[in-house]
Amino acid sequence: MSKERELKDLLYQEFARIGKSLSSPKRLELLDLLAQGPKSVEELSKATTMSVANVSQHLQTLFNSKLVTSHKRGNYVIYELMDEAIADFLEALHTLSEKQYMEVQQIKQEFLNASQDLNDISLEELNQRMENGEIVLMDVRPKTEYESSHIPGAVSVPMDELDAHISSLPKNKEIVAYCRGTYCLMSTEAVKLLHEQGLEASRLQKSVQDWYQYQMEHS
Repeated sequence: MSKERELKDLLYQEFARIGKSLSSPKRLELLDLLAQGPKSVEELSKATTMSVANVSQHLQTLFNSKLVTSHKRGNYVIYELMDEAIADFLEALHTLSEKQYMEVQQIKQEFLNASQDLNDISLEELNQRMENGEIVLMDVRPKTEYESSHIPGAVSVPMDELDAHISSLPKNKEIVAYCRGTYCLMSTEAVKLLHEQGLEASRLQKSVQDWYQYQMEHS
């Protein structure tokens, strides 16, 4: 075997390490959650409905592939993505999967159908109306995700705390709720709850990452 062939085989063997670690749907979900910000094993367990033991096992695989890193915070182990490039890779994977597989398109349509009676707002409209002070932008993700990164001007009202905050929300402005993007239904649930309380509300389908990308493209 030539030296060039040997090096090429070694190179693709290293590439395959990442491919192997991404072969689990649950590990992909964990990476998507970590793209929103650092989280403890317990937080990831709650979000994925997996046991702490199973989450830890999947995280160890991702750690060995250098996709995540960890550190101690008090009694908790906190995980986060090793590099922002991994979030970009996940976004590209979503886009490719949606393009190549009809099943992904159908599932996405079901997500959209779940909120077809709700008003969606674009990033362009969001920018304009926030500048005019016409809306209140509400981040309904867990507070740790908001603290990690959020759309400037947004207020943090986690979905599981929304009931307690409804009475303090302004009645003279439209409320726009957002969460983790197209495949996240927390913002849909939030808007439905706000409507039930007689408040004017819309949903932003896009994520924090989408907002930053939009700002880069229009700066």
